[in-house]
Amino acid sequence: MSVPPGSYPAHFGVVSHAGLNGELASPGGFGGALTLSPQISAAASAYSRSPMVAYDSRSHLRAPGLSSSLPGSSGGKPAYSFHVSADGQMQPVPFPPDALLGPGIPRHARQIHTLNHGEVVCAVTISTSTRHVYTGGKGCVKVWDISQPGSKSPMAQLDCLNRDNYIRSCKILPDGRTLIVGGEASTLSIWDLATPTPRIKAELTSSAPACYALAISPDNKVCFSCCSDGNIVVWDLHNQTLVRQFQGHTDGGRQLQQHDFTSQIFSLGYCPTGEWLAVGMESSNVEVLHVSKPDKYQLHLHESCVLSLKFAYCGKWFVSTGKDNLLNAWRTPYGASIFQSKESSSVLSCDVSPDDKYIVTGSGDKKATVYEVVY
Repeated sequence: MSVPPGSYPAHFGVVSHAGLNGELASPGGFGGALTLSPQISAAASAYSRSPMVAYDSRSHLRAPGLSSSLPGSSGGKPAYSFHVSADGQMQPVPFPPDALLGPGIPRHARQIHTLNHGEVVCAVTISTSTRHVYTGGKGCVKVWDISQPGSKSPMAQLDCLNRDNYIRSCKILPDGRTLIVGGEASTLSIWDLATPTPRIKAELTSSAPACYALAISPDNKVCFSCCSDGNIVVWDLHNQTLVRQFQGHTDGGRQLQQHDFTSQIFSLGYCPTGEWLAVGMESSNVEVLHVSKPDKYQLHLHESCVLSLKFAYCGKWFVSTGKDNLLNAWRTPYGASIFQSKESSSVLSCDVSPDDKYIVTGSGDKKATVYEVVY
């Protein structure tokens, strides 16, 4: 899981797309006529359709690194968001006038804290109170107080696993008193955060050698752990017992909709308003799927695999992070780009605070970054 720092300069910048027009070199051409990003060229090849150009008057929304002028396009800009119909037809999305306006839509985000964890940060979460951030790396979770400005050192360290095994997921319950941690071990640990010194109050052991992801039910009574053996284990958090275990993709109830992909899924998030599921792909695409209809949106602003993804609690926007060092914020569901930040290394994990005021990311550069969302 260790990720070497990327070749990008080690500085952070969070800018709206207004500040990126024409500042980056254009990638190679497509078909000798259109200059599109590599991933859009790949999509065009895969679907054998051209040209995929949105005549979007909101020029500040276009992807950075795309050509500022196209032959015969009358000043139109290449698109990065596409609607894909049930039969695979791709069309650029014309963004509505209020795509980046209105209550609950951020204007940008600014970095306010760097948390030097000391190991690659594979998991992050932020508390309900937004006072504490939890960063998971090798063997332990570190706890940080972000309520005050200034340089940060961890206020506690929770030793969860063997020192060489990575934490892969950590979730905090809404009451702020309980943290659940999973990773490269067969045991989940449940931590009591209400005591002066956090302590383990229970351990949940399955037959799988590792847990790659955790999710908590809306009523906070059940925990789902996605295991390395392909099983999903359902735990009763009150009684700390295994409720059931089922094979991913085969068991588990009535199927509402199936979407098939040509690329491996690396990350997934469910919109709190209930209609949309966003998926981060190894291919660099983000796909936003309707839970009961076959059509979807496909978003092209990452340049490498999409490693993590999280919706804002209001459901109006979501963030994705990638191996390309990028944090992207998108409008739900059609993917108008709200802002983008380039970090100094692969961004492996992210979380959004329950009040939608903060974003925290975990980096291959052995640190976490806290952003304040500006409205």
